[in-house]
Amino acid sequence: MKLAEALIERSDLQKRLDQLEDRLGSNALVQDGEEPAEDPVSLLAELLTLSASLEDLITRINLTNAAVTVEGQTLTALIAKRDVLTKRIRITRHFLDTASQTGMRSRGSEIILKSTVPVRELQKNLDELSKTLRETDTAIQAANWSNELL
Repeated sequence: MKLAEALIERSDLQKRLDQLEDRLGSNALVQDGEEPAEDPVSLLAELLTLSASLEDLITRINLTNAAVTVEGQTLTALIAKRDVLTKRIRITRHFLDTASQTGMRSRGSEIILKSTVPVRELQKNLDELSKTLRETDTAIQAANWSNELL
């Protein structure tokens, strides 16, 4: 199984567990004399089976991510880089959006605001960060589809 396929399966198992949680909640109590729509004991058995499968799959994914290298870095390191770049870009973009608002009207008079940073220069840096993020994500995706799960 390719790593990408395992990631898809992990997502599916997580969704199934979420749905199972809802089904268990819906069948935890019934009115006296009524029967639950589904057998809670069977649902709990399914919970154990799905949980064990998910734990095994996550372990194998993590071991694979730690063992596979791309351009001298493990997939684990590239994923961490991607996650941090994504957060840094989001925060910087929000800051630059705010720093770009230099005029404001208030009851007929105009208040002039001045940016505290060189927005154009920082926007160029943000564009470079975005390019690095795209390249990192592409490398991760390529590795996901070309490496077998351990």
